[in-house]
Amino acid sequence: MGNVFCTCVDQSSIQVIEQFGKYRRMAQPGFNCVCCCIGEAVAGGMSLRIQQIDCRCETKTKDNVFVEVNVSVQYQIQKENLYDAFYKLTDTRAQIMAYVFDEVRAQVPKISLDEVFLAKEEIALAIKAELTKSMSGFGYQIIQTLITDIEPAAKVKNAMNEINAAQRLRLAAYEQSEGEKIRVVKAAEADAEAKYLAGQGIARQRQAIMAGLKESVQSFQTDVTEVGSKDVLTLMLLTQYFDAIKEIGTTGKSTTVFVPNNPGAVADMASQIRAGILEGNAANINRR
Repeated sequence: MGNVFCTCVDQSSIQVIEQFGKYRRMAQPGFNCVCCCIGEAVAGGMSLRIQQIDCRCETKTKDNVFVEVNVSVQYQIQKENLYDAFYKLTDTRAQIMAYVFDEVRAQVPKISLDEVFLAKEEIALAIKAELTKSMSGFGYQIIQTLITDIEPAAKVKNAMNEINAAQRLRLAAYEQSEGEKIRVVKAAEADAEAKYLAGQGIARQRQAIMAGLKESVQSFQTDVTEVGSKDVLTLMLLTQYFDAIKEIGTTGKSTTVFVPNNPGAVADMASQIRAGILEGNAANINRR
């Protein structure tokens, strides 16, 4: 029994047993006996779990911008090719990283920096295809290849951020000017509508005044037959004039108004008002 020892292999792992330095067999998970008396020894072990390698590759794009591409490769040993996986490669991780660097530096220089960010999936698929073709002969299966990060140089990144910020500021300024334009247009439309409605109100007010004056003249002539329409109109105009003077005097914000107060001034004032009305009527007739 002194020439026999046991070895326990973990689950999802495998150990290689050699006899006098030559491959003998694979020790499966669980309890295994190794006979030292016949030259058996444990040469090494391998994990059958999915493993991951993270690669960081620096390369140059088509528009001469240096970027660092982070690639994660997930791989697994093929159970039917355990012998090739153990004996054909000395350093599996270094081999996979070499293929990744080669493929990244073959794909990225063909496209610009902006296209690199858009073509992440295509680059990852190209790396996976190359690794699958190369590593299958060594007993390894490539499960997935992921590009986890694309990082340009610090100055390039700052320049890209400044360009983006400038574009957004220009867009904000444009939107602000459009809003100001709409506000001014709407204010002008509202002012025009207000003036139009005010004009209609003034016209209706004047029509009502004229209708009232006409009715007053007709009523006065009916009751007092000795007075002509001219005298009635003069009286009505003077009444309107004194009402206006009264309104000015009772308004809190009114200023001083100087008016003639001699007896003849009333007749002159009536003449001036009547002359103004006649001139306005004559002008309307000429326009027609």
